[in-house]
Amino acid sequence: MSKNKILVLGAGYGGVHAAKKLAKKYKKNNDVEITLIDKNPYHTLMTELHEVAGGRVHPESVQVELCKIFGKTKVNVVTDLIEKVDTDKKLVKTTHGEFSYDYLIVGTGSEPAFFGVPGVKENGFTLWSFEDAMKIRHHIEDMFAKASLERNEKKRRAMLTFIVAGSGFTGIEMAGELLEWKSRLAREYNVDESEVTLKVVEAMGTILNMLDRKQADKAEKYMVKHGMEILKNSPIVEVTEDQVILKSGEKIDTRTLIWTCGIQGNQDAKEYGLETARAGRLQTNEFMQAVGKKDVFVVGDMAYFEEEPGKGTPQIVEAAEQTANTAVKNIIASIENKEMEKFKSSYHGFMVSIGGRYCVANLMGVKLSGFIAMVMKHLVNMYYLWGVNNINAVYNYLQHEFFTMEDKRSVMRGHLSSKANRLWLVPLRVYIGCLWLIEGLKKLLGDSTWESMWNASSINGFFNKITIGSDSWVKAGNVKMPFAWLQDATSGASAAGEAATETLTPILKEVPGWYSAIMEIMMPNPEVAVWFQRIVVLMEIGMGLCLIAGLFTFICSAVSAGMTVNFILCAMAGWDILWFTFGSIALMGGAGRTFGLDYYVMPWITKLADNFWHGKKTPVYKKAQ
Repeated sequence: MSKNKILVLGAGYGGVHAAKKLAKKYKKNNDVEITLIDKNPYHTLMTELHEVAGGRVHPESVQVELCKIFGKTKVNVVTDLIEKVDTDKKLVKTTHGEFSYDYLIVGTGSEPAFFGVPGVKENGFTLWSFEDAMKIRHHIEDMFAKASLERNEKKRRAMLTFIVAGSGFTGIEMAGELLEWKSRLAREYNVDESEVTLKVVEAMGTILNMLDRKQADKAEKYMVKHGMEILKNSPIVEVTEDQVILKSGEKIDTRTLIWTCGIQGNQDAKEYGLETARAGRLQTNEFMQAVGKKDVFVVGDMAYFEEEPGKGTPQIVEAAEQTANTAVKNIIASIENKEMEKFKSSYHGFMVSIGGRYCVANLMGVKLSGFIAMVMKHLVNMYYLWGVNNINAVYNYLQHEFFTMEDKRSVMRGHLSSKANRLWLVPLRVYIGCLWLIEGLKKLLGDSTWESMWNASSINGFFNKITIGSDSWVKAGNVKMPFAWLQDATSGASAAGEAATETLTPILKEVPGWYSAIMEIMMPNPEVAVWFQRIVVLMEIGMGLCLIAGLFTFICSAVSAGMTVNFILCAMAGWDILWFTFGSIALMGGAGRTFGLDYYVMPWITKLADNFWHGKKTPVYKKAQ
């Protein structure tokens, strides 16, 4: 039986989604080959490029390595430039090889459209790739650096005038980043912030036309309040090296124009021999098949299908994923000789962030703005990243967006970001470790043995008295848990419960009913209860030793806090146990990586786990074509 070769072009939102779906479906089917080709070895989070261009996050935050996404799947990732697509011969040629296919998924994305405006391509900046974002970032920093040395006021003000053309999602989000970034840049380069001019130039009479007017007006009001000038009904007719010329005749002196006025299908697709539609996109039918080619499917920004007359699929992430879903289902249907499914969109809304602290959103008809809208945007981003690369991608996102954020450019301002030295946590770590170790040893030996040891008159007497006493937590029949069903089972248990209440004043006078019910399932009889106690003793001693040594500190600290909560709910702990609780929470901030074994162990485990989970990284030039 010949293999079915599925070839995916482009590692954008649609291409990655399609490849993951196919890999999951045919995980154990050796008769299906899946190959993904892209010019970059990473998946770019296009919707977050403005954060890189605006200096808010580290550049790598918008990149997810393809080897991490597909390392443990059957997808063969090829990093190469696509030179020719022959849909008649079912052959794709790249710079370093060629690939035949049975099914082709085209997800090569879109590119900026300049609408014939003279000078834009030569003198403006676009924001449609990682390279674009880095160019903008470095250029803006360069403008501030040069302005700081420029004595001519007119030239200096031109250097400090930044124009964003277009008021769609990309334009407004880019403008929002500039609003927040300008203060830091002015401070770093010793520039008078009042000389910095920010403008959004829009040809139409309104901004953010994919949102309802109320939400768009909120966004506009916020931007104007913070110093953004918004020029509506102001089409740009020409761009020179040092000026932007509007239709009204107004000339704006500037060295920076960021063009976000529109996009079109990847122009290379014109050579694929497929029917094109509006803005150079590829025309599809309701099954996401390219018109006239039943074995070619189109996803993402490249796909054009009108569910309603005159209304093509929007070029947004949800549309990319949903077109990919349809394409994958129909490739599977074709392979298995089943009926194909028609594309049916289901979009949940739109969100626009204006910097890191403000957002407007319309989610499933619910209109949000400010803090709640920004939180929802982060949750949606993390949901997407979980689907791409699970916990690894989400963890990196949290690091970049919250834990390493500078200049308070986050919805949480700077409250979650800290550069504190972990050195000051070392004494606390060792102290709490000693407390747990002592607590565990006391339970192991029993209180009576523990006291007699320390009352010994000599060192030999101290060691001679080390024995597991009659009141040890690990001795059979010695139940220490103050639960009614255990106390009723043996008189010893009852006595133990009374003794426990005499030695301390618990935070809770009695065990909550719901927790008691859970404990009764876990410890239905005295025998099981004693085994549970033995586990507690081992955990306390183990946690103590690990914290002292700084080994697995995060896990041990989390368990430590959890155990204190357990003791409190069991009505066995007084107020002094809160030392353990809050101290343990503090230690979760990496206390073991300073003068602890975690400094050596965690990087080794991380590397080992990464190789196991994603596969060992192989240089592009060593991969089989």
